[in-house]
Amino acid sequence: MTLDELLASEATRTAEFPVAEKSIFMAHAGVCILPRRVTRAMQEYLEMCSLQHQESGDVWRHLNETRIVAGQLIGAKASEISLLGPTSLGLSLVANGLPWQAGDEIVCYHDDYPANVYPWMDLQRHGVVLKFIKTDAPGAITVDSVEQALTPKTKLVALASCHFFTGCRIDVNAIGRMLRQRGVLFCLDAIQTLGAFDTSVEHVDFLSADAHKWMLGPMAAGVFYVRDEVQEMLRPSLVGAWNVRSPNFIAQDEVVFEKGGRRYEPGVLNAAGLYGMRAGLEMLLEFGIENVSNRLLTLKRHLVPRLQELGFEVLPPTDGATASGITTATRSGGVSLERVFEHLAAHQVVVSLRHNRAGVVHLRFSPHVYNTEAEIDRVVELIASAS
Repeated sequence: MTLDELLASEATRTAEFPVAEKSIFMAHAGVCILPRRVTRAMQEYLEMCSLQHQESGDVWRHLNETRIVAGQLIGAKASEISLLGPTSLGLSLVANGLPWQAGDEIVCYHDDYPANVYPWMDLQRHGVVLKFIKTDAPGAITVDSVEQALTPKTKLVALASCHFFTGCRIDVNAIGRMLRQRGVLFCLDAIQTLGAFDTSVEHVDFLSADAHKWMLGPMAAGVFYVRDEVQEMLRPSLVGAWNVRSPNFIAQDEVVFEKGGRRYEPGVLNAAGLYGMRAGLEMLLEFGIENVSNRLLTLKRHLVPRLQELGFEVLPPTDGATASGITTATRSGGVSLERVFEHLAAHQVVVSLRHNRAGVVHLRFSPHVYNTEAEIDRVVELIASAS
């Protein structure tokens, strides 16, 4: 199915996204609603498991093919893909698996989502030094701001491909190219762009993203990427019978890790979730990621001026190369945004209520490709009626 075919027919749209029959869901930057084909894939796997065991040969074939599908999404080889979620698991594997020495420096962003701050912060107990990037606006990380934070002791830069609060995307390729030239490792939390915008790992060493946002998949099924050339450097910090060679399930005299994506998978995988994740990824690849991102930006252009007409301050970026499918806005005076949020919920509209570091309340809108301009108009109408 193409994206145009999905949107051309209301019956087709609601058949694939039944949530749209009775509600308006615009919180995909949080935990997404599952498309019908995703739930069907999971249900079919579970039904199969009532007739044969959960790790039949067909299951492993399917999961190994899922590595290929995930690799297509980010431009990676199947051997570089581990099927692990949530995002914080992959980031923690990087934090705990690299050979750190006291005085090594990590560059990250203090106002990033906590899952991409705490794993690096925890390394301070080993003498690792954190350097926080300074930005002119929340989430507005540039090549220059990253470069200014580097020193000869910088070992790793850990960034999000898109800021969870403002929706500001970074130039992954430009930053990664600069870091590769300087011999600095680059770790990417890609959960807010994977499935929504092109996210290439050409200049990335590590990437982690769970499926439960823009990939339209279930929770705790995800993609963890480690570039082939650095796999020997990143020692698995989770060890089990699946990622250590154990012929005939017999423990050996030494730990020898498996090659490829299995290297970071210590035991059984979340097969049901990965069946669902694959179905979501295949749908997005059918649509075409460029078509998906264009659609998200079209919806953003429809939403932003209507919020501004209601007196909202919309956080930048509202357009341009760093804009994303996330639109976050606040307003002083009038009915509290908490009450607006409750009013929307009472009318079957789901958005996110978020606070910045200063405690200021914001509404965050994150529609996906199946949402429509008419739904945005309805949401704006409800916000106005709550005021």
